[in-house]
Amino acid sequence: MNMIIDKLYEAAVQNSAVCIGLDTILKYLPDCIAKSGLSDCDKLFAFNKEIIDKTYDIVACYKVQIACYESLGVVGLAAYRSTLEYARSKGCVVIADVKRGDIFSTQEQYAKAHLSGDFEADIVTLNAYMGEDTIIPFEKYLGDKGLFALVKTSNPSGKDFQDLELISGEPLYIAVGRKVSEWGERSLGSCGFSNIGAVVGCTYPKEFAALKKVMPRTFFLVPGYGAQGGSAADLAEIFGDGVCGVVNSSRQILCAYKGKGDDDFAAYSRAETLKMAADLKSVIGK
Repeated sequence: MNMIIDKLYEAAVQNSAVCIGLDTILKYLPDCIAKSGLSDCDKLFAFNKEIIDKTYDIVACYKVQIACYESLGVVGLAAYRSTLEYARSKGCVVIADVKRGDIFSTQEQYAKAHLSGDFEADIVTLNAYMGEDTIIPFEKYLGDKGLFALVKTSNPSGKDFQDLELISGEPLYIAVGRKVSEWGERSLGSCGFSNIGAVVGCTYPKEFAALKKVMPRTFFLVPGYGAQGGSAADLAEIFGDGVCGVVNSSRQILCAYKGKGDDDFAAYSRAETLKMAADLKSVIGK
């Protein structure tokens, strides 16, 4: 079986560690698409398709945030489906950012919905804070599919709960990281990383470094770069001994054309992606 983590790791090494977040909303669209007369569904897909066509050879993967599409109802979900299908047709790894987390029976349905059928993706994000019940229903898909579990998020108020000190003296996010790492030992790729990865924001570099020590076989999905304030410098310690994750950027790449003209908006996105790739490469060790 071809492990999805091996495919993702290879793309991150060969292309770049950039993950483009196709978290597309209507206000991001350039006038050439926004005023085209297309339906909202077709507008979103046309934009995403151009971005994919211009960048698929220089990125590790794409992340598609379902909320951006759900908010438009069934037409938005049609664009979501088309975006997933098209990116995967180009041979790219696609992460469905759905952050599902519920009881076992509900998770079974979420696994079926997002790892097969109309909304099939390669990897999904999960909220692991309800425990192992949120993970087990997805395990039968692991191998050619994968997971990223929330551990230490990039948003400021994440600390309200994630940083709470346990009786052991360690913060909750460390305990969650240990557990995610433990689950991951059941599904390892030949690259040495697990098909169960973790979401850890680069906006907390000290905490990230502590997590990496207790999650040695974990591959990371890293939000917080760019518009949220994170930088490659924040990842120097994490990536110092080589690629161990993919770093997401959404607005900074999708809206790179703003103020420059929109006739070839995707070319500006490619240029911004290459700039980010070089920035990340500067801190990645061998």
